[in-house]
Amino acid sequence: MEQQTARFTLDDVRRLIRECAGESGVDLDGDIGELSFEELGYDSLAVLELAARVQQEYGIAMPDEAVEQMKTPEEAVGYVAGRLPVA
Repeated sequence: MEQQTARFTLDDVRRLIRECAGESGVDLDGDIGELSFEELGYDSLAVLELAARVQQEYGIAMPDEAVEQMKTPEEAVGYVAGRLPVA
């Protein structure tokens, strides 16, 4: 498993969502940090796919209960960024 740099941002969430769930019809390039995944057009399955990609690319496990509590892209950034090793 190759680990990325010890940084995770909203742009990483955008990239991963697009790669694993595709475009939802909402402009992901806009200010999406505080919008819920549901408002962005992504269901819980898409968020689980995001979690799987985070584990694959960054080595950060996201337990189901953490994923269930993660409602916005900004919360996803906070969760992952807080668990990455300091560069």
